[in-house]
Amino acid sequence: MRLLLIEDEIELSNALTAILKHNNYSVDAVYDGEEALDYLTAENYDGVILDLMLPKVDGITVLKKIRAAGNQVPVLILTAKAELDDKVAGLDCGADDYLGKPFATKELLARIRSITRRQTQAKSSVLTFGNISLDCTTFDISSPEGSIHLSSKEFQIMELLLANPGQLIATERFMEKIWGYDSEAELNVVWVYLSGLRKKLAKLHADIRIKAARNQGYSLELI
Repeated sequence: MRLLLIEDEIELSNALTAILKHNNYSVDAVYDGEEALDYLTAENYDGVILDLMLPKVDGITVLKKIRAAGNQVPVLILTAKAELDDKVAGLDCGADDYLGKPFATKELLARIRSITRRQTQAKSSVLTFGNISLDCTTFDISSPEGSIHLSSKEFQIMELLLANPGQLIATERFMEKIWGYDSEAELNVVWVYLSGLRKKLAKLHADIRIKAARNQGYSLELI
């Protein structure tokens, strides 16, 4: 699951990024409202953590603009401005929840799960193609032959493929969706993970395969 963290306090941003990554989230971090709007225009996220006190463009304005543009990504406002009027303003502008600083890590993670749950529930919790099923709540991939637990990135790759069976997905899309817009990882990291997934599909005697299109991308097809 991919999150955008919009927080101008560098140390707090770094700490939150580490916590979120440790809990299997993919995170892009930005430090002002202008940059946040650029990312939200160019990228798709499963959730946003938004500070209100931001340079260049404040958090409420960011929220108003993305909602006016039709972007319904779940948003958790995270800010020191915890007065009632600020909470009401944020929620009235389209935020899904509000958490004041300081906060407990467990509560932050619980609220992220809560705001993203409606997106997860809107999609089937199990994706199926051929004789393969992917449980989006447990990260388990299975067939009549058994099941295998996937790592976070393996799961995200397989989820993207299973949500778009038969469609060619560019290598760059995997990179942007899973590793993040500013990742320094090389493109061949996608091939490494796909190679591992192919072996796991073989162990499950899958009747589907990950097909490579040279210099274009990958697709999931029935054998």
